[in-house]
Amino acid sequence: MKKKKILFIFGTRPEGIKLATLIKKFKEDKDFEAITCITSQHREMLMQVVEYFNLPIDFDLQVMIENQTLDYITSRTVEKLEGVFAKVKPDLVIVQGDATTSFIGALSSFYHKVPVAHIEAGLRTFDKNFPYPEELNRCLITQISDLHFAPTKNAVNNLKLEHIPDERIFLVGNTTIDAQLHTIGYVENNIEIFKDKFKFIDFNKKVILVTCHRRENFGQPFIEICNALSEIAQKFKEIEIVFPVHLNPNIRQIAFTILKAPNIFLLDPLDYPSMLYLMKNSYLIVSDSGGIQEEAPTFGKPVIVLREKTERIESIKLGISVIVGANKDKIIHWIEQLLTDSEQYSKMSKICFPYGDGTASEKIYQNIKEYFI
Repeated sequence: MKKKKILFIFGTRPEGIKLATLIKKFKEDKDFEAITCITSQHREMLMQVVEYFNLPIDFDLQVMIENQTLDYITSRTVEKLEGVFAKVKPDLVIVQGDATTSFIGALSSFYHKVPVAHIEAGLRTFDKNFPYPEELNRCLITQISDLHFAPTKNAVNNLKLEHIPDERIFLVGNTTIDAQLHTIGYVENNIEIFKDKFKFIDFNKKVILVTCHRRENFGQPFIEICNALSEIAQKFKEIEIVFPVHLNPNIRQIAFTILKAPNIFLLDPLDYPSMLYLMKNSYLIVSDSGGIQEEAPTFGKPVIVLREKTERIESIKLGISVIVGANKDKIIHWIEQLLTDSEQYSKMSKICFPYGDGTASEKIYQNIKEYFI
C-alpha cells in the first residue's frame, strides 16, 4: 500500500487528550504518514497535553488571541488551513468531537475534496443552543464526514436517524478512556509526586472537584454557580472545594471575585495527569465538562452536571450523574444530598464503563487501515 497521509487537526485540550493515543498508533505504522496540525484555539491548555503525551506538531496555526470570538476563530482558521492543505495534500483528515476547530477542519477538508473521519461522532442533545456552539458544530461535521466513529450505541442510533449509511458508522468506544487508563498508570507509578503537589488539600475530608468553562455558562449563569459553591463552602466548613479555573477571563474574573472562602482552593489549569489524580481522590465532581462526564464513571465519582442538557446521556440513565444547569438551588440541593445522604451517594458512586473499555484507538486505527485497502 502506498503510504497514506493522515492529517490530524485539533485545537483544544480535550481534543489533544482524545487524539493522542490514536496519533501515536499512526506514527508507528510505516504505511502511514501522520501529520499533526494544531490551531491552538486554547493554546496554553493544549500545550500541557502536547508536552505530556510528547506529541510531535507539524503545523501550529496560533490563532488564539485574548477574549477571542467564534467569528475570529472561524475566519482565521479557514484562512490558515488553506496553506496546510496545499502543502500536505492529505489522503484523510481526522477531527475529534465538536469544537470550532473540528468543524472548520472538516469544512476545509470538504473544500479541498479530502475525506473526513470524525472521532466521537453521533453525540446529540437535539438543541442547537445547548451546548453552544458545539451541538451545531457536531451536526455539521456529521454531514461532511465520510467515516463516523461513534463512542456508544446511543450515538450510533443518532447517526442512523440522520440517515448515515450503516457501513460508514463504527461503534468503537471513546478514546478518552484510552488516554485515561494509560495516564492513571503513570500517576500511580509517580504517586509521591502528586501527593506532594497537592499536599495543601486534605483528602481525608470530602473534596469537591469543580470545573466550569462552557460559553453558555458565561455571565449570570456562572455567577449563580459561584454563589451556590460559596454557600456550600460556608455551610459545610469541614469539606474542601478545589476548582482549577479556566484561563478564559469570563470565568476567572467572576471566580476570583466570589469564591473567597478559606476551604475553597482556586488553582490555575492543571496538566492532564494532575487532573486525573484529583478526580480519583475527590468525593464528588461538579462540572460542565463533557470529558469529565466520560471519565468520572471509571473512578466511581458522582457528577453534578452544570448544563441544561447533556449529550452524555448514558451516565444520566445509569443514575451516576444528574443535570442541574446553572440553577443555584438545584446545585446546592444535590451537593447537600450527596454530602449527607450515604444511600444516595452509594447509588451514584458505582464504578462502570459506559463510554468504552480503552480499546477505541485500536479499533479506529484498524478500520481506517481497512478503508485504504
